[in-house]
Amino acid sequence: MNDEIAVSVKNVYKNFRLPHEKVDSVKSIFAHPFKKRGNAETQHALEDISFEIKKGEFFGIVGRNGSGKSTLLKLIAGIYQPTEGSVHVNGRLVPFIELGVGFNPELTGRENVFLNGALMGFSNNEIKAKYDAIVDFAELERFMDQKLKNYSSGMQVRLAFSVATILAESDVLLIDEVLAVGDADFQRKCFNYFKKLKKEKKTVIFVSHDMGAIREYCDRVVLIDDGKVKTSGDTQEVARAYTQLFLNEEELAIATHQGKRWGDTKIQTKSVKLSTTDKLITIEQTIRANEVVEDPIIGIRVRSASGSEVLGTNSRIEGIKSGTWDVGVTRLVTWTFPNILSDGEYFLDPSIIDVNSHVYDWWDEASMFKVKKERSLPYPADPGFSIKIAK
Repeated sequence: MNDEIAVSVKNVYKNFRLPHEKVDSVKSIFAHPFKKRGNAETQHALEDISFEIKKGEFFGIVGRNGSGKSTLLKLIAGIYQPTEGSVHVNGRLVPFIELGVGFNPELTGRENVFLNGALMGFSNNEIKAKYDAIVDFAELERFMDQKLKNYSSGMQVRLAFSVATILAESDVLLIDEVLAVGDADFQRKCFNYFKKLKKEKKTVIFVSHDMGAIREYCDRVVLIDDGKVKTSGDTQEVARAYTQLFLNEEELAIATHQGKRWGDTKIQTKSVKLSTTDKLITIEQTIRANEVVEDPIIGIRVRSASGSEVLGTNSRIEGIKSGTWDVGVTRLVTWTFPNILSDGEYFLDPSIIDVNSHVYDWWDEASMFKVKKERSLPYPADPGFSIKIAK
């Protein structure tokens, strides 16, 4: 395998045999040893899966529940072996497939650290050397000698995540939906940890249903559907293809026709108006509900003329609940923010999603606008600098 490649998956098939006759007892097997036990169905979990992940790449795997993602992860982690094809990992891989697997509720936090570390393949001395860092990261020093069954669920997650992250000195990290558990502080630690991994150019395989996180962190993405690779490559395009899996034929036709706009249209941005001054940018987003929608998340994104993301936010990030939208309700959402953009052209992308990142309406390049300033910087932001040089 090429030294620049961290993980290689080539023409992988994985089948499972599903017997359909129930054996009632061991006695029946011995009493009728030559009896035909009935037909077994072959489940084709994965079919002809191929992709390569480069060293230092943050690589995403997405797909609906039951698409074959979990089987693929277990193949990469070495838990399963492929029926056909090959999976090669260049270096040491640590899987975060499920936080806390192997924890024993009857053991103390301290004992569980050593138990879990051993299950991950680390020696007793390696775990001892990092024990204090694990406890410090988890912020559970006072509780390490208590039994795990007396921990809250949040404390257990913090301990499991701490063990995994502190011990994970590996070449490849496999992370499966860790953002789906834990409180806001824990999720913030996850995000900070991901930023650290990306900065350090770690090879990461990231599996998530959160398209926001996929868009933010992943360099490339593969979409698995019905056991096959549906599409792969550019993060934005694959994330869009993922959301379109949840549309019916009529909605998909609308999304395809509009090209850069997609969603199930239960609630839509009808228009956007934008005004700029030297100091302030104001966006007026008119939204109409076509069905009853509860607390949709309303967002905006600004991109440069080259397509690079410059800034953006949404109502959830800003701590605002949008409330209940009845059929036919039309509301005006006004965004204001300081005009820190440099001289140049920009695109505005409004969006409306739900808490699970299901897209109601995503509109790329809904509006194009220009920012005129007296000077031009080679950067997207120009907040207005001051400088003093002491004599």
